[in-house]
Amino acid sequence: MRLLWHAYDLEFPTGGGVEFLIPGLRHFLVLGSIVFSLGMYGVLSRRNAIGILLSIELMLNGVNLLMVAFARYISPSNEQEMAGQIFAIFIITQAAAEAAVGLAIIIAVYRQRRTIQVDQLDLMKG
Repeated sequence: MRLLWHAYDLEFPTGGGVEFLIPGLRHFLVLGSIVFSLGMYGVLSRRNAIGILLSIELMLNGVNLLMVAFARYISPSNEQEMAGQIFAIFIITQAAAEAAVGLAIIIAVYRQRRTIQVDQLDLMKG
């Protein structure tokens, strides 16, 4: 009896190959959707402003994953091959700017109110 097992040693009904190990578009769609959903849950359930910003970053990363996956698997020509990557770079740039502005706002609010719990903030009340 052999103690060392490899994926190519096993026989599969799909013809004996390891094609099932190669991730396809469906795998990336599921992963991107899970990451986006975790971010959405974090935005809706957190009371801490920094936790909300981190959850928004998770949502943007899920969208980045989906953009790159669609560009890789759906793009029929080489001219449009980089479209998903370019959109992902724009989203990353926007996320960095959003994080910088968001953290600056959180620091300013904390200096004034001594809290970053979003349910305790009432700055817009007249």
